[in-house]
Amino acid sequence: MSDAGSLSNLSFLCFGEEGSRLVSPYIWMTPILRNISTRVRQMALHSASAGSKLIFAPAGTEIRGQAEQFTKGVLTRSDLDQTSPIRQFHKWFAAAQESHLVEHPETCCLSTASLPSGRVSSRIVYLKELDDKGFVIYSNFGTSKKAEDLATNPWASLTFWWETLERQVRVEGQASRLTREESQKYFDTRVRGSRIGAWSSRQSQVLRPVEGDADGEEDDGRKVLDGWVEETEKRFAGEENIPVPDFWGGLRLIPESIEFWQGRQNRLHDRFAYNKKKSAEGIEAWSLDRLSP
Repeated sequence: MSDAGSLSNLSFLCFGEEGSRLVSPYIWMTPILRNISTRVRQMALHSASAGSKLIFAPAGTEIRGQAEQFTKGVLTRSDLDQTSPIRQFHKWFAAAQESHLVEHPETCCLSTASLPSGRVSSRIVYLKELDDKGFVIYSNFGTSKKAEDLATNPWASLTFWWETLERQVRVEGQASRLTREESQKYFDTRVRGSRIGAWSSRQSQVLRPVEGDADGEEDDGRKVLDGWVEETEKRFAGEENIPVPDFWGGLRLIPESIEFWQGRQNRLHDRFAYNKKKSAEGIEAWSLDRLSP
């Protein structure tokens, strides 16, 4: 037989207590074929050789399995502030804090991209302020990778992920530095050690091991950083009012678009996007649209 079609014309003679009868091979082959088909699908979904994939279809703490469903909420247009995504974010942020289920709702991912390469870099930061202008984080803007990116491209994004509430918020817009006076107000709220650290660190610069160190301890470059901290401690010894460094301060992301995401079953999530629009008269307003998941 050269193909499956040939089987349709083939029968087998079977013997039993009631005599003999002709039986099509499909009758006894069907369960076998179904089993083979099931095994093939399982192999396609769950088989990954150690040499090809180190991680494949993980599910939480399980090495492999089906991801859990999102079932904790529903988001409709009527649930949202119709004119201000800033007010809507404040509402969701307050809900995350008051739930006591999200330990640090201010945690977010800041993404920047350098030009002309377009290469993207991301890092976890803390949201420290929200006002009607936008979202504020604080960091080093002298030597950091984000500073290099923003020097060529002011566009950036923030992503908040509140897993226990199955909510996500994405913010996109242009970033600009806060004034020294604004940054000083926040800087004064930090513990002394963090203010010393801000002065000391050349963020993202390579720290090389100290060669020929007399104490004999192995060094991987940390001693250079410790040395910078000692120098800063001496510089501000006895001073409590430490000025904010010129290279350190606040960055405000002024949103052009903000998306609110609520997880739903079968990955059919609720997504709503606010986008800033400007009329012919130059008046800015926010549009609000549901997006396909």
